[in-house]
Amino acid sequence: MEKRRFALIGTGNRGTTMWGKELLAGWREHVDLVAIVEKNSLRGERARTMIGSNAPIYEDIDAMLAEVKPDLVIVCTPDHTHDAIVVRALEAGIDVITEKPMTTAVDKIRRIIDAEKRTGRRVDVSFNYRYAPTAAKIKELLNSGEIGRVSSVDFHWYLNTKHGADYFRRWHAYTENSGSLFVHKATHHFDLLNWYLDSDPEAVTSFADLQNYGRKGPFRGPRCKLCPHTHECDYYLDLEADPFLDTLYEEPSKIDGYFRDGCVFREDIDIPDTMVVSIRYRNNVHVSYSLNTFQPIEGHHLAFNGTKGRIEIRQYEAQPWEVKKEDEILLIRNFPNGKEAVERIIVPHSSGGHYGGDDRMRNMIFKPDMQDRLHQRAGTRAGAMSVLCGIAALQSSRTGKVVNLADLMPELANDDSPNSRRVE
Repeated sequence: MEKRRFALIGTGNRGTTMWGKELLAGWREHVDLVAIVEKNSLRGERARTMIGSNAPIYEDIDAMLAEVKPDLVIVCTPDHTHDAIVVRALEAGIDVITEKPMTTAVDKIRRIIDAEKRTGRRVDVSFNYRYAPTAAKIKELLNSGEIGRVSSVDFHWYLNTKHGADYFRRWHAYTENSGSLFVHKATHHFDLLNWYLDSDPEAVTSFADLQNYGRKGPFRGPRCKLCPHTHECDYYLDLEADPFLDTLYEEPSKIDGYFRDGCVFREDIDIPDTMVVSIRYRNNVHVSYSLNTFQPIEGHHLAFNGTKGRIEIRQYEAQPWEVKKEDEILLIRNFPNGKEAVERIIVPHSSGGHYGGDDRMRNMIFKPDMQDRLHQRAGTRAGAMSVLCGIAALQSSRTGKVVNLADLMPELANDDSPNSRRVE
């Protein structure tokens, strides 16, 4: 089988590991890395060494497309830059995989969708959470009708003070870059809801605030490495203690001025750190969602309430106590009718990122003849709907009004075609 010749665009953590070193290590018979695009030449060189490749490094995307002519580009740059890169690749006749979120604004969504339709090429959005074994099992239970018609969902995501704080150290801390965590982080969660429910969000209302980071902090410094408060700050990051981050970011910061250990209390941070959202779906399912970014635990609580029962899970990803390396799904029936009233379904954690979700997604995209029976592979429409939900939530939190997605992008929200939510 002929290998897909791909170019990696962006060499941050995700690009260097998930779509660089790991992809070549596990799928080398299917892919060949033929170019790396990185504006910061030193970071590009160091990432190439970490990946274990001799692919040429380009600082200019157009030059790479013209000279290398890859079959595929994988986009791992900051969120607000995705649309320009995706459109350039599509117009050059090249398929695209883009990291989530697909993009950050309505006009950018339109650019991508229009280019995909115009060129006939394909865009995959890397919604790896769909592929995690536990998520797949929940989808199977919902599809089987075990709890009847779903009426409402409770979905609450917790980021601990290591993971959550990291978004406020980096470029994500500014709405113009990430669309806020309503878009950057919650795009995963909104997509899961859209996929689980096989429906579109219709109306969104939310509250959000900055309660812990940014201007709410007790002190601040230029960056962790130069801060006079290192001994009293709970969020101090010793970059030198992490060889991977130090190698990839510290010396390269002299070229582009991007510090990986930015102060989480910078006064110009403009994204919220505490968010709650209510969503009404087109199939009349009501959702209560929240995202908290400075908890002592990491993980989520998810429950589907149906006419015949309830599916519930509390997944622990990090916490100050030991847990088994497995998830327990509770299937609770209103009317057992000879079945167990409470069925405990154990799903062991798989190896690989996101409990095996990363590996399964790469298998789906790169291995031939993979069957997508749960419709896990996500395209531009899935990417767009999750971003639109985040945009609506941010807008509602700032205006105090209910936001209808049809008002943001009527041509997408009113699409009733049979396969409008799926990549076939």
